Amino acid sequence: MVYLGLVAGVVAGNVAAHAAGLNAFRVYIATLILFVPSLIGAKLFFVVCHWRHYRQGQRRIFNPQEGGAAQYGGLLLVLPSSIPVLAALHLRAGSYWDVGIFTILVLMIFGRIGCLLNGCCGGRPSGSWLGLHLPNDFGVWDRRIPTQFLEIGLALFLLFGALTARRLMLFPGALFLLVTACYAFGRIFLEFTRESYAGRFSIHQSISVALVIVSVAALIVRWP
Repeated sequence: MVYLGLVAGVVAGNVAAHAAGLNAFRVYIATLILFVPSLIGAKLFFVVCHWRHYRQGQRRIFNPQEGGAAQYGGLLLVLPSSIPVLAALHLRAGSYWDVGIFTILVLMIFGRIGCLLNGCCGGRPSGSWLGLHLPNDFGVWDRRIPTQFLEIGLALFLLFGALTARRLMLFPGALFLLVTACYAFGRIFLEFTRESYAGRFSIHQSISVALVIVSVAALIVRWP
């Protein structure tokens, strides 16, 4: 599903680049290059967050049959990595990421479908009307909050919202900042629905709060 998301994301980014009047070939090359640090960052951040599982078997980190990826890790590594890549391809960072956000959202949708099929990022057991009979990543089936469906729904909402709002943005990068702030805000509350939630503010929620603050501040400062 990650592979399908990468392919579909490239297509979405290509369409968005043409619509924005950017050099679609340069955007395509930049996206292919930046997939590398994004996937590495996602894997490394997952390992850091689950180090207790890898401490005694560090070779598992490089095992291609081992799953595991943390979206924020990919974002935190790919953003600084994009600076020299975009400069070399003569692409404005703000304009590129206004297009790149469509790639990210499409990849997110496919990725969460993969999570649903694999049971990872599963929701807490719940007897509420919202609960569905789903597995966790240990293969234990129970009536759970469908966290993956909720995240797919958030990504779809943001995708269609970005399509609607992209012509209303007044400076390059505004769309990326707006979508990032909205996703991070939603992610704060979605973390509470996960089975892995330990009853205290998680590192993902802390990053979400930081992203909301930074994105909103940048929008306020840059907005005409």
